[in-house]
Amino acid sequence: MSRLKKLICCYLLPVLIFLGLNGCGFELKKPIEIPFKTMYANFSDQTPFGMALKRVIIATGQVELITDPKRIDQAQVILEIIHDQKDKIILGRTAAGTVNAFQLRLNISFKLRTQDGVELIPETEISLFRDISFNETIVLSKEAEEQLLYRNMQSDIAEQMMRRVASVGKQWINSR
Repeated sequence: MSRLKKLICCYLLPVLIFLGLNGCGFELKKPIEIPFKTMYANFSDQTPFGMALKRVIIATGQVELITDPKRIDQAQVILEIIHDQKDKIILGRTAAGTVNAFQLRLNISFKLRTQDGVELIPETEISLFRDISFNETIVLSKEAEEQLLYRNMQSDIAEQMMRRVASVGKQWINSR
């Protein structure tokens, strides 16, 4: 009997789990496939968002990123970052009036166009919000947590932007 249990646990159970996950549509996150060879972007790669966006674009391994305005004519598409804004809003206060919660907000607007001026993605804004508790006794750790949350939000927005660029790029290339 123990041999049958071992057979079920070691061989049959993993196969059933795999088939169950595969049948429900689950799949691992795939790398973003951007169909353009060259892309000009007007962001500064010295800012935290610029570094996150550059990291996502370079991670595709398919796109040459051009940030020098003198080489804009070599780009197949132009990504314009129009607006990049961070906000910190008070969410709650204690009975004594001290702040005990904030909401961090990050809004980024962008658009994508071809060298000919054809607008592939009109001006689009992506916004993310994160709530963070606050305690005056641990201010330094809360500041570090806030910076970490902003970095994560910037990475999330960069990935969302590139997924949109990839989707629109595939449609545009198929329609040509």
